Amino acid sequence: MSGSAPDIAPPRTRRTAGLRGDVNLELWGWLFMRISGVVLIVLVFGHLIVNLLIGDGVHAIDFAFVGGKWSSPFWQVWDLLMLWLAMIHGTNGVRTIINDYAERTGTRITLKALLYLAFVVTVVLGTLVIFTFDPCPPGSPADLLPSICFA
Repeated sequence: MSGSAPDIAPPRTRRTAGLRGDVNLELWGWLFMRISGVVLIVLVFGHLIVNLLIGDGVHAIDFAFVGGKWSSPFWQVWDLLMLWLAMIHGTNGVRTIINDYAERTGTRITLKALLYLAFVVTVVLGTLVIFTFDPCPPGSPADLLPSICFA
């Protein structure tokens, strides 16, 4: 019969055909969003408590505070994990929105390419900053160094 709607499988039907085989990427994406959301809550609130409530609070946050914090491998890993999980979580969420609302294939591909490019640039630069940050670079003029540095 012409003009009739195609048959649509019930929502819980497992898809076994196609390039992906039995792997349901949307299920794994859904699970990742729930698990990473819970982990991010712990990471973000831990970050806020340490940076804003303990010690002198927000008034203590300056170049020296960040330099001292990132001199510890614990805080480097903490902030790196927070950066990576937040970026993957957010990118997956925006990818879902693009898939839901971008009707034309070309628009969808362009938007997702820009999204993935922004993800890669942010993650690479953020990771580099966390692991290469040096508040006291050697050879710098003493009058330009923060007070925590010994010239």
